Amino acid sequence: MSSQKATALTGGTGTLHRPPRASARHVDKTYPLWFFIPGGVIFLTLFIVPTVSSFYFAFTRWTLFKATFIGFDNFVLFFQEPGLIGSLTNTLIYGFVTSATKVVLGMLLAVVLSAPIVARGYLRSVTFFPVLVSTVGVGITFQVLLDPFHGVVNAVITSITHADGPGWLTDPHIALLSVAAIDVWKGIGLATLIYIAGIAAIPNEYFEAARVDGATSLQMFRSIILPLSFPATSTVIILSLIGGLRSFDLIWTTTQGGPGFSSDVIASVIYKNYQAGFYGLSTAGNVILFIVVTAIIYPLSRWLNSREAVL
Repeated sequence: MSSQKATALTGGTGTLHRPPRASARHVDKTYPLWFFIPGGVIFLTLFIVPTVSSFYFAFTRWTLFKATFIGFDNFVLFFQEPGLIGSLTNTLIYGFVTSATKVVLGMLLAVVLSAPIVARGYLRSVTFFPVLVSTVGVGITFQVLLDPFHGVVNAVITSITHADGPGWLTDPHIALLSVAAIDVWKGIGLATLIYIAGIAAIPNEYFEAARVDGATSLQMFRSIILPLSFPATSTVIILSLIGGLRSFDLIWTTTQGGPGFSSDVIASVIYKNYQAGFYGLSTAGNVILFIVVTAIIYPLSRWLNSREAVL
């Protein structure tokens, strides 16, 4: 058999002939230009044009029918707003507190919900459910639940401790953090889902090797899950921080920036100026918010990407 095969390969002449290999064909994987036109038109119409227009109208005093160029007057006046510094501080506190909490709790919940526990699918659904609920509906619901006199939460606290519960949304010292806690409750499901996907992408061989070496659950979390799920951590940080810095609807439906200006953020100050009819001033506030978010998110995103590349 082997001699026949050798004869076939040599063609009976003693010279080895290799079977011809299929020539590698170059496959053009680029899409034609027309393929990008629909998406480009939508992006141009819904993002580029409004963004450029807002930068222009920030330098004008405008109504629906007239716009008068006034230079930097809107920005100067906006920075003279009594509560601007406080609202900027509240924006940063709110954004970083909600983002950090979602990272920590999202990771812990994902570790638990990735383990082989009873009713794991149901618990995942329950965790993600608040993400699907309207933010306005969540705000109104918690405004009722956290009412200092008739709310269910304070009623439970009073029945257990026989003391009056705090004014969650009416005390200027804790109102902002109370709204931040509601935001975490609503958004923790998305962070958990991202972390579950990140943990599921880790090859199971790492965990098997760690078990063979006698590693504990804490050691596997610290040495395997924590570093290898860093891409998920980067995603959760960026998404949560952008959402926290731009947050408006939840704050407005729960406290409307009060009591006083204690829970005002830049977005609520902008909305109040719109309500008062100062359209150019509020547009300048939108530009300032855009610059603040970009100044924080862009370098943070670059740093996280560099860390991800190193890991």
